[in-house]
Amino acid sequence: MPSHHSRTALSRRTLLATGAGVGAALALGTTAHATEPRPDRRTLYVDPAGGGDHTTVQAAVNAASGTGWTLILAPGTYRETVTVPEASAGLTLVGASGDPRDTVIVYDNAAGTPKPDGSGTYGTSGSATTTVRGAGFTAHAITFANDWLRSDHPDYTGTQAVALKVTGDRSAFFRCRFLGHQDTLYADTADLGAFARQYFRDCYVEGDVDFVFGRATAVFEHCRFHTLTRSDLAAAPYGFVFAPSTAVANRRGYLVTRSRVTSGAPDAYYKLARPWVPSSDTTARPMLTVRDTHLGPGIDAVSPYANMRDAYPWQDQRFTEYRNEGPGAVVTVPQNRPQLTLSQARFATRADYLTDWTPPKAVRP
Repeated sequence: MPSHHSRTALSRRTLLATGAGVGAALALGTTAHATEPRPDRRTLYVDPAGGGDHTTVQAAVNAASGTGWTLILAPGTYRETVTVPEASAGLTLVGASGDPRDTVIVYDNAAGTPKPDGSGTYGTSGSATTTVRGAGFTAHAITFANDWLRSDHPDYTGTQAVALKVTGDRSAFFRCRFLGHQDTLYADTADLGAFARQYFRDCYVEGDVDFVFGRATAVFEHCRFHTLTRSDLAAAPYGFVFAPSTAVANRRGYLVTRSRVTSGAPDAYYKLARPWVPSSDTTARPMLTVRDTHLGPGIDAVSPYANMRDAYPWQDQRFTEYRNEGPGAVVTVPQNRPQLTLSQARFATRADYLTDWTPPKAVRP
């Protein structure tokens, strides 16, 4: 894990300044006149050093019964698993410093990690450090991480290790970071018949195998996707950035626009995507559109897509590009890089994917 800035523990009285909204609460480096909170306020403060209402994120989630709560997280590392239940609709998490590197929720379960009660292993979904089921969830300036490493567990076959699994409709993430290796960000739905829209703005995601995957309709704007190098493999491909498994109930899959794909691996050692048609949903129609995005040299420009299962070739799915640039976007074999026409691109927009939902505005310090 990267190092994090050390910050002075926040006093509860400073945090609970009268009349301070979320934006004011972010500006915690400034002086505020502290008084007791208003009794109608639906805000809780989390500080691992004890300066807030709770010392763990999960305790604050549990205390925020009902809808529409805001949790302000003091800078620090929260080593725990967190679950936001369906009943906690409209919950907002805010990293108090405004820098996602300062506020980190991290754990180290993998799919193959044995459960403490001896009932088996966690599986992919159970490995998630943070699971969000409630609709209308919003996060600002937080790092969601899973620091499980293959090298520490060479005997594991279940190497998926999810940092965040989100299934709630109308979920939005601003200036957040998602750190892991395999299956980092699970943008999914509650079940095959559920419709879930998710929005990611100014976010950073890193990993190696299928590290953005799932059934949801998700829009990524001004985001950076970074592929990691691997010491356990000698030949390409090291992995795949996207693995959508778009459910029939979600008419759109993943839209990536005005973003960047960078790499810490050798040139052309990564595929841009492969379709995931799971055995539990053979009707899935994986969809990915990458447009107006810079693809670095880590992406195999000649053959950027691959099959996950030969029975469902990527050519039969909905993979398209539009006006991408960079060495990983060069079209050398046209049949390997389906392109949208201008008229088709007019319907590949945030508004078209998110339909009648307009994401909230980002909160800034």
